[in-house]
Amino acid sequence: MPVPLINEFDPEYSVVEAVRDGDRYAFEELVRRHTEWVRGVVFGVVGDRDRVDDVTQNVWLAVWRRASELREVNRWRPWLYRMARNAAIDAGREVTRRKPVSQPMPAEMVIESKSSTSDGESSEDEGQGDVFKAVASLPAIYREPFVLKHLNGWSYRQIAETMEMPVDTVETRLVRARRLLRETLKKK
Repeated sequence: MPVPLINEFDPEYSVVEAVRDGDRYAFEELVRRHTEWVRGVVFGVVGDRDRVDDVTQNVWLAVWRRASELREVNRWRPWLYRMARNAAIDAGREVTRRKPVSQPMPAEMVIESKSSTSDGESSEDEGQGDVFKAVASLPAIYREPFVLKHLNGWSYRQIAETMEMPVDTVETRLVRARRLLRETLKKK
């Protein structure tokens, strides 16, 4: 069983406990502190930057509504992770069910239209876009820990505890994610 991420002596514990008891100010503090990593979890699952904000908002609404269901305050991070991950998976299913009848504009055309603007977008912006596209193209099994590590700055241990898997598995998935990204970016 993973070691809990917080205990009753951790300042985070009292915030989470207050949220569980319905404290709106504590909830706002929790949102402020952890929105970025929730966004990372959502992006890790959906792989679509345009949908991250909507799904993240839905996650926080669900957290507020279901906070009283959290039985073990010291296990709040895995609980929040599962809520974010499940919301992102549900959002992906919803998009699949609502596929548009007409075909969307191909990505190549979108990129060309952006690069042909008179503003002279920098190649750095294009490179960053390529990296995000490459990360988004990773299989979710690799994308999720990659985003938590490299976009949210989590340690291997934090990722392992939150995703409820051994640290060795996290390490392996990150190595494979980096290898896939290098291969994808070399092709560009």
